[in-house]
Amino acid sequence: MLEPAISLVLTKLKEIRDSREQRPRVSRDTLLRFVESGLQESQAAPGKSELLELLNSRVSSCTKCPHLARSRTQTVFGVGNPDAELMFIGEAPGADEDARGEPFVGRAGQLLTRIIETMGLTRGDVYIANILKCRPDMPQGVSGNRPPTPQEMETCISYLLEQVKIIQPRVIVALGATAVEGLLGVRRTMRELRGRWHSFNEIPLMITYHPSYLLRNPMLSEKRKVWEDMLAVLEHLEKPITEKQRKYFLSAND
Repeated sequence: MLEPAISLVLTKLKEIRDSREQRPRVSRDTLLRFVESGLQESQAAPGKSELLELLNSRVSSCTKCPHLARSRTQTVFGVGNPDAELMFIGEAPGADEDARGEPFVGRAGQLLTRIIETMGLTRGDVYIANILKCRPDMPQGVSGNRPPTPQEMETCISYLLEQVKIIQPRVIVALGATAVEGLLGVRRTMRELRGRWHSFNEIPLMITYHPSYLLRNPMLSEKRKVWEDMLAVLEHLEKPITEKQRKYFLSAND
C-alpha cells in the first residue's frame, strides 16, 4: 500500500533536485503530507461504474449453471445509468438479448423503451437488468424462449443483488410474475400483485406486466393498467406529470 506514496515522494524529490543546484531540504512534516496524499489516492474507493464492470467480469466467466454456460452465446449483464433512480428488472434474456449481450432489445424490449420514453425518460436515465444473466437453454431444434426455473433464479440472483446494492435505485419495477417469483419468492397472479407498492431489500417495488404480455394482449385496458403503474412510479420519484400523460390509454386514439 505504501509503494505508490513512496514513489510519489521520490519523484517529487528528483524534480526538486533537478531544478536546483543546491541540495533539497524537505521537512519531516512535508514528507508525511506527501505520504498521506499518496495513500489517499491509492485507497480511493472505486465508483459505481468500476464496481459494475468488476461484477460484470465475474458474471461473464460464471459457470454456476453448467447447462446455461454451455448453451449461451454470452452473458447479459445490464445496461443504463449506474446512478439511476429507477431500475427495471425482468426474468431472463431471450434469443435477441443472448445475441446482442444487452437486456430487453427484442420486441418486448422495444416496447419497454417506448414505455420509458412515454414516462419522459430514456434508457440512459434508468438501469435495466434481469435476474438470470444467461438465456435459459432450449431443447435442440426448438426455437423460442422459456422462463427460468426457480432453481436457476436462486443460483443467479446474488449477481442482481450486488447490482442493486451498487446502483441503489430509489424505485424498482419488476416486470412480470416470473421476475416477482425470483425477487420475492412468491407465486401469485399479476391481478393480485400489481397496482400497489411492495418492497425489495427495503427499496419500494412496483410490480407490473412484462412488455411481452402487452404484445400478446394489446387491448387498451391492459395498456392502461401498466401505465397506471408507471404513473405511480413517477409520482413516487416526484417527477413532473402532464395532464396529457395522465390521460394516456384512456381512449382508442392513444
